[in-house]
Amino acid sequence: MSAGEPLPIRLHGLTLGYDRHPAVHHLDGTIRPGDLLALAGPNGAGKSTLLKGLIGEIPVLDGRIEAGGAIAYLPQADTIDRSFPLTVMDLAAMGLWRRLGPWRSLRRAEAGVREALATVGLSGFEARPIGTLSGGQLRRALFARLILQDCRTILLDEPFTAIDARTTEDLLGLVRRWHGEGRTVVAALHDFGQIRSHFPATLLLAREPVAWGPTAEVLSADNLARARRLSEAWDEEARPCDGSRHAAPSAAPVPPEVRPHRHAHGDGHRHDHPQGHDHPHETAA
Repeated sequence: MSAGEPLPIRLHGLTLGYDRHPAVHHLDGTIRPGDLLALAGPNGAGKSTLLKGLIGEIPVLDGRIEAGGAIAYLPQADTIDRSFPLTVMDLAAMGLWRRLGPWRSLRRAEAGVREALATVGLSGFEARPIGTLSGGQLRRALFARLILQDCRTILLDEPFTAIDARTTEDLLGLVRRWHGEGRTVVAALHDFGQIRSHFPATLLLAREPVAWGPTAEVLSADNLARARRLSEAWDEEARPCDGSRHAAPSAAPVPPEVRPHRHAHGDGHRHDHPQGHDHPHETAA
């Protein structure tokens, strides 16, 4: 199975947000071909926002993304409408849309769909409505869809949340297989144990980058504590800023790692966010 070589994804001063409010700030770095990268951080740290930005679902407020080639994306499970009248076969076969288009018959591809479902342990489930599946079974069906998309870059948003241990281990095995094939896999995760055991590189976010590199170094106690402080100090009403122009830092008597600094806008608006953020460059080998 091949869809060409994966391409790097380069982030240059990237700021993403909703309704002009930034949700991910000042992110620089490269996701290299073949990376197995975890996105970690507190709730609301911007992990899902970054993944959606990479596929163009969230607008870029500042900076830019350089990416090429097809990208497969697994959304969070709670975004799937399970009341929609789809069978497991239908759901998995949606992964063929890029190659077959909307009008071509799936009859010739049926064997491939059945093979993908067998790979994720869903043989015999082809005619089951998706609304009757357990959480783990639905996640397996979504992974079958990813298999059929056959992309060299795969983005996963909380792929192992609220599913049983057996399903988690089976799907982690598939992720390891993809990595072994040289595919790029980026996964937003909240389980630090999973990250340490299975993901050699990590980007730690707290709306802005805290650290990016080898997982053992990134998930240090100091970095995790700093991520919590940055997340707690974040201004939800902040507006996009010009990162090239900095006013004087606040003299408030607070620790330097959470001391606010101001980014000035051309129109006179300002917002605060914690000082001292690191701007990662290349991920470590």
